[in-house]
Amino acid sequence: MANNKQSLNNFGKAGWGTILYCLLMFYFYVGMINDGTNVLAPTAAANIGVEPGTVIQTNGYAGMLAVVGFIIVGQINRKIGPRYTAGIFTIISGIAYIICGNATSIPVYFVAMTVCATGMMSAGYVAGGTLVAHWFPKKKGIVMGYTTMGHNLASASYVALLTGLVAAMGSINAASIPIGVAAVILGVVGLILIRDTPQERGMNPDNVSDEVYAREYHTKVDDGGWTTGKLLKTKETWLVALYTGLFQICSVGVMQQLVTRNIRDFGMSQGGALTLMTIVALVGVFGSWLIGVIDTKIGTKKTMQGFGIWYAAALVINVLAHGQVGFLFYLSIAMIGMGIGGSANFTTSLPTSVFGRQGFDKVNSVVFPIQGFVTAWCFVVNGIVTNAIGNLSVAYMIFACGAVLVTILVSFLNEYKFNKDHAAEHHTA
Repeated sequence: MANNKQSLNNFGKAGWGTILYCLLMFYFYVGMINDGTNVLAPTAAANIGVEPGTVIQTNGYAGMLAVVGFIIVGQINRKIGPRYTAGIFTIISGIAYIICGNATSIPVYFVAMTVCATGMMSAGYVAGGTLVAHWFPKKKGIVMGYTTMGHNLASASYVALLTGLVAAMGSINAASIPIGVAAVILGVVGLILIRDTPQERGMNPDNVSDEVYAREYHTKVDDGGWTTGKLLKTKETWLVALYTGLFQICSVGVMQQLVTRNIRDFGMSQGGALTLMTIVALVGVFGSWLIGVIDTKIGTKKTMQGFGIWYAAALVINVLAHGQVGFLFYLSIAMIGMGIGGSANFTTSLPTSVFGRQGFDKVNSVVFPIQGFVTAWCFVVNGIVTNAIGNLSVAYMIFACGAVLVTILVSFLNEYKFNKDHAAEHHTA
């Protein structure tokens, strides 16, 4: 095997299979939990007999309650491994989504969405994040660039797909079924084909040669020595979760209501707004890859600093457009497109940089629930602002402030504090 340290695409067949699986889990997560709300909120609200903003807020509260689920699933992930955790909870999420589409009361919708959010986010981030850390500890930047393309592909197609299904099948009740079934099928395929570590496929992490692995990686069997109590007492746990969660608030908060904002605040037709969302998301596919490359080349912390300034500027420019579809509007949309392609990269890339792959399943079982709790506030912000003010400009400014805050605070973080693979390579050098 050639020295594969610098390659951005040589991950081996099994490695690419793992990447594709994570990409598809992210597709369903963003579609079912986030962007699909553009369609699910008004149609489910009509079924239940409430305002769409109420359903949006319910999603936020479901996301917060799902934090408890993340804690539980994190422990399950440690016991049975990411392969089984991802497969089982993707299946559960598919079933729960069908129930969401057929709910006739807020309590039923709330319970189903809580289960769906818990399951799909746990599959993609808790289990999927563990897979990435195990398989690609030093290439996690570019790998997350590939896997989070699933976010953008969902943003590009999911709203149109669900809209088309509702139109063709007559209701959200029926339209939710094929999507739920597709998630169940993905989970079954994952149970059969995915493996927890590259060693189970006869490979080294990052698909490097035996010589590079022996020289530049921490090769001893090591679970990291982390406990829940120790992690909760470690400031880096909270900092990593807060910084990545705030970036997710920006991205999820914007995309979750982008179609609605462009129709209501900028006077676009539904078709025009859907087309624009597709373009934004396709730009985001390139953004995912580009930010992954930058992360790999210069490090996660520096990449996050630049990202925060970029995304805050994009949101401010969008607000300055004042509801007019002109130069400022299109500039902001292009910048947002690049930004949404990268924010999710950091959810796994930053904790992997700081803590390394040893014991990452334990680390992620604590970090991700905190990330999820922070991210869920985007739904609450959007719901409250929608009901109280009628447009999302105030929400965008709140998100922009969050992005600037991360840019400043991440500067003080020790990027590789507990990373044993990084220490091994540095010591060798």
